[in-house]
Amino acid sequence: MDNAKGVAWAHWKSLIFKLAVLIFLTSCQPAASSQGFHAEVKQILNGREFEVTGVPTQPDLTERIRLEGIDVPDVGQQPWGTAAKAQLEKRLLHQTVRLETDAEPRDAIGRRLAYVWQGSVLLNEALVADGYALATPHLPNSKYDQRLARAQERARVLGLGIWNADQPMRISPAEFRSQRRR
Repeated sequence: MDNAKGVAWAHWKSLIFKLAVLIFLTSCQPAASSQGFHAEVKQILNGREFEVTGVPTQPDLTERIRLEGIDVPDVGQQPWGTAAKAQLEKRLLHQTVRLETDAEPRDAIGRRLAYVWQGSVLLNEALVADGYALATPHLPNSKYDQRLARAQERARVLGLGIWNADQPMRISPAEFRSQRRR
């Protein structure tokens, strides 16, 4: 009987040790990121671009923002392009949001590439999860690639938006734009 108590005690000590290590490791994690800055959305241009005011270095100027890590149907790619733009207007127009950049803060033509936060909601991820956008990695910016990929898989499995089996998007936005240029 004493041997059984010893085994039970050793099990409890092991459990307590593991719990202590877990608590220690959790306390060592960095706090939620407060990177970025807040700005007010003034105009929606399409399903992934909008203009803001209130950028810290130029508070009175309007700056163009492009959602990072996603691709959205072109407005001419019906009905998804119009739906994506309408969703962005519904969620962002005249709202104050937090803009967070990654390793490469601007694209080749000077637009700010950003992850957009509304409180604790990552808008880029929400648009993908609801089937309004595709997760599209854009290296070196990869901070939220895994979150975006999981959101896309969820939308695909549930058949949301562009993944709807009754009216699926047949070509990617990039292919659509390429065909229009020809």
